[in-house]
Formats: sequence, C-alpha cells, structure tokens
Amino acid sequence: MYILGMESSCDETSASVVEIIDEKPYIRSNIVASQIDIHRLYGGVVPEIASLAHIEAVSRITHEALDEAGITLKDLDAIAVTSSPGLIGALLVGVNFAKSLAFANNIPLVPVDHIKGHVAAAYFGKEDLKPPFLALVVSGGHTSIYHIRDYADFDELGTTRDDAAGEAFDKIARVMGMPYPGGAALDKLAYDGDPKAIKFPSPALHGDNLDFSFSGLKTSALNYINSNAQKGIEISYADVAASYTDCVVKGITSKVEAALAQSGATTFALSGGVAANSHLRASLARLCEKKGISFACPDKSLCGDNGAMIALAGYYEYKKGNFAGTSLNASAYSPLD
Repeated sequence: MYILGMESSCDETSASVVEIIDEKPYIRSNIVASQIDIHRLYGGVVPEIASLAHIEAVSRITHEALDEAGITLKDLDAIAVTSSPGLIGALLVGVNFAKSLAFANNIPLVPVDHIKGHVAAAYFGKEDLKPPFLALVVSGGHTSIYHIRDYADFDELGTTRDDAAGEAFDKIARVMGMPYPGGAALDKLAYDGDPKAIKFPSPALHGDNLDFSFSGLKTSALNYINSNAQKGIEISYADVAASYTDCVVKGITSKVEAALAQSGATTFALSGGVAANSHLRASLARLCEKKGISFACPDKSLCGDNGAMIALAGYYEYKKGNFAGTSLNASAYSPLD
C-alpha cells in the first residue's frame, strides 16, 4: 500500500511516499522544501510569505516524491494531508492541492492532525512502539502531553497555556543575535555555560496539573538581558543559554515524570521539532531509564515537519475510515486541544 503524505502547516513544504508492508511503514521518499533562508531575513516566519512559498513548491516536490519512490499517481492508495493545526494560509495551500489531486485522480483523501503526525514519526524503525503509551509533542507551536490510546485515538493530559517551548527557545536565541531558527544554536551554546548561573522561573505550572507556561520564563530572560545591557554590564550568553535551557528541560521533565506516575504508562515517546534538542532528549531518556520505562524518539531528521509522518498518521486514519471529500477545509486549531 502506498500513501502520499503532504505537509504545509508552517514554513516547510513536504511530500512523502510511505509504503506499508505487513503493517510496517517504509519511507520511499521524503522531500522537504525548507523556507528557513527566506524567513531568516525577518527573524521568524511571516505567514503571507510562507503561503506564497508553499504555492511555488507544492507541485514540484510532489512530483519529486513520486519519482524518487518510483511510482505514479495510479499506484497511490490514498493521499494524506495536514488539515490542522497551523498557519491557516499555509494549511490551505496543502489542503487545496491535495483535494484537487485526489479528486482528479479518484484517490481517497485523508485529513490528518499535525500533532498526530508528529507522534507517528516515532513509529518509524521502532517496531516495539505500540499503543497505549504516553507522548510529549514539543515544537514551535505545541508543548503537550498525550495519552495515546490507539494509533488514531489521543487524549490530551496537559498543555501549554500560552507560548510553546520551541517559540521560547527561538525568541531568546534571536535576542542574543542568533539567526533564525535559533533553537539549534542555543542548544549548542548551552554546553559552554553554567546552568546554575542564572535563576529563571520554571515553565512547569504549580498545582495538580500537567500544564506549562513559557511566557513568564521568556519575560524573565528578556528582562535579564535588557536590564544588564542598559546598565552596561557584560553578560555571558553561554550562561544565559545554559540556565535557560536547563530551566526549560527541568520544567518539562518534571511534568512528564508526574504524567508517567499518574498514568502508570510503561512506554513514553518524545516527538516534535524540539525533540531534536539534545538536552531535552537526554533528560527524558535518563528519566525513563531511571523509572524502567521504554523510551522512543524519532531520528532527528524526522523531528521537524515532514510528509512521511503525515503519510503514516494518514494510514492509521485510513484504517478507521476517516476520509474527506472536496468540502475539506483547513483549521488553525487542533481538535485535540
């Protein structure tokens, strides 16, 4: 079975062909057209520019994905597309293209939630990862803990009440002069600093909940940097990176530990763009090892937005009969929230 997965929720246009053999997924192609160089000029994603870039790339990368996989449209059993959540203009490009392609070629169309796609990325190469399990999706737009009841059945246990971890990393990296996206550079710089040098407020909310809040942490870091600059005091950006990263990682790890204790889960999966952060991966891997819990995380190449994860998530929706017609629309919000 061949599924074409299409992703355009933010600043990357991606098309991928995934083949399912005996319930096992194999990536036959995974083409990603990145817009990093475009948005770097503005220090972040500009929605209108992102939409235009998707329009320019979507047809080309779809043909590339099919060619690399060695198949044609006639060989496809389904087309899966991210329909929510994300930037509405960006989503509409992928949704409308996928609808047209599916309708013109009489191919079943499957709408996919972007969050389910990130979790699906963890299944590639991990035959022992099967529901039920606990998952953390952490990216530029999401920081949420889910109980994965089945491949397409999720319950949200906790989430951020304002900003997401990825946005919090990128914002502080930008203030320190790092080019967009700054998360990777901040991750590297943190190894050169002292994680105990600066006291920042934890993003883990107090009380009997599994929620986060990153706005106060961002404000605290911004005030530290700006107030010292105004006073002419030289600060160590390495110490800021180390202390800030340590604060984020410890806050997330504490909530994951609480979620594992409450749920009794024996398996945990980390996914999303920030899953590529080496400090967070290491901290959650240590937690799982300490608790005797199986730990899964996608390869770093699959942590960011990509069509392969959408294709696989689409396969699970396909099995449940969750198809869409030409009336399918995009939504900026996830029904999981």
